[in-house]
Amino acid sequence: MKYLQFNRSSISPTQLFILSFMLLILIGTILLQLPISLNKDLSVVDALFTSTSAVCVTGLVVVNTNTHFTLFGQTVIMILIQAGGLGILTFSSYFSYFFKGGSSYEHQLATKDYMNAEKVGEVFIMLKRILLITLIVEAFGALLIYLSLNAQVIPNWEERIFFAVFHAISSFCNAGFSTLPNGLMEETYVNNYNLQLIIILLFVFGGLGFPIVINVLKYFKHIANRLMMRLTKRKQDNYKARVLNINSKVNLITTFSLIVIATIILFFKEYHNTLASHEGIGKFITALFTATTPRTAGYNSINFHELHFSSTILIILLMWIGASPNSTGGGIKTSTFSLAIFNFISLAKGKEHIEVFKREISERTIRRAFAAMTLSLLVIGLGVFLITTFDPKMSLLDIAFECFSAYSTVGLTLGITEDLSTGSKLVIIIIMFIGRVTMLSILVSLFKKIKFTNYRYPTEEMTII
Repeated sequence: MKYLQFNRSSISPTQLFILSFMLLILIGTILLQLPISLNKDLSVVDALFTSTSAVCVTGLVVVNTNTHFTLFGQTVIMILIQAGGLGILTFSSYFSYFFKGGSSYEHQLATKDYMNAEKVGEVFIMLKRILLITLIVEAFGALLIYLSLNAQVIPNWEERIFFAVFHAISSFCNAGFSTLPNGLMEETYVNNYNLQLIIILLFVFGGLGFPIVINVLKYFKHIANRLMMRLTKRKQDNYKARVLNINSKVNLITTFSLIVIATIILFFKEYHNTLASHEGIGKFITALFTATTPRTAGYNSINFHELHFSSTILIILLMWIGASPNSTGGGIKTSTFSLAIFNFISLAKGKEHIEVFKREISERTIRRAFAAMTLSLLVIGLGVFLITTFDPKMSLLDIAFECFSAYSTVGLTLGITEDLSTGSKLVIIIIMFIGRVTMLSILVSLFKKIKFTNYRYPTEEMTII
């Protein structure tokens, strides 16, 4: 019994989170090498690459998903995407609670922190809500995708159902995998703007993060209740509750600001370039799709290699920022980016603290944000260095684009993924994995947490500028 208790407490939630991803990638690699999964031979490295890309919801591929894998193989990829984008997050939280001891308040707090729940008792309620929201959104998304398809292009209704389900899951989980030979650039789909709008809604919704979605739903419920009270002329409380928390406000404003600004820039920059083949509203929808997909979705309806250089730099920036916290997306997160902006403004005004919406941001949050930014650039920089060593003939811009895409689990490429050497593929695999579980989580899992100390050293200033 003591031995069991030792095992239950020896694995931290962070370690379990990372190990569960590694195990899932290994299982996926084995399944994708089975003869039933393949139409053509697949090397171990390519199977590992595909499995990692699916589990880490990236979307970078070294082989064509449509031609290389059978229906069984594509189904395995779809399940890996769902498990990597959602299941690992929720179930690792559940099992971390179980392994760490159900009655321990400290361990419940650890799980609460993972789920970003407001109260310890809300952890499992939130898990149920996440599963329910995912099921409803993906089912509704699959239905809309099915209705948007041309029956003449895919005559078989069973194939249309699989296409709809696969792309609904891949979109909501921000994976970017497609069963089409050329993705959404396929001639029969590139002008299907209804399909593109549905996919945009799915990956933006998935990229917002479950805590934000749940908080927004609570906010709408609060508004509806107040409206009903007014209509029924019942007495209202003068107290105005902060239903929409600061996390939701900051991430929602940052998300939609990035979408609007990027869409406008790309619309005018690419009007006579990559958008030239589209007409009317099609130009705007394609610009919107191109502006939203870099923030971890990975789908493309244009050839990114044909973008203006300045547009490519914008795409790299959007990839680096990524989605919102606790979402199916990657990147440094919109909250981290917004905190950096708030910090610049705070320093310019000579303030000692960062204040947002009449709230002071904690020192711990600021430290984590800047650690995430610094670590991301270190990992990406090291990745670029290694790939330029393994593949010296490749363009530096192409390699940098690939590394940013891999770290932010986006899946966009300038066309070099399939041409990477074995060494470079392994580098991208590691970057995708680090990008999904985050370098900060890896460091936390490796270093023993320092217990509280009742002393502090004297404060000393360092010269910065």
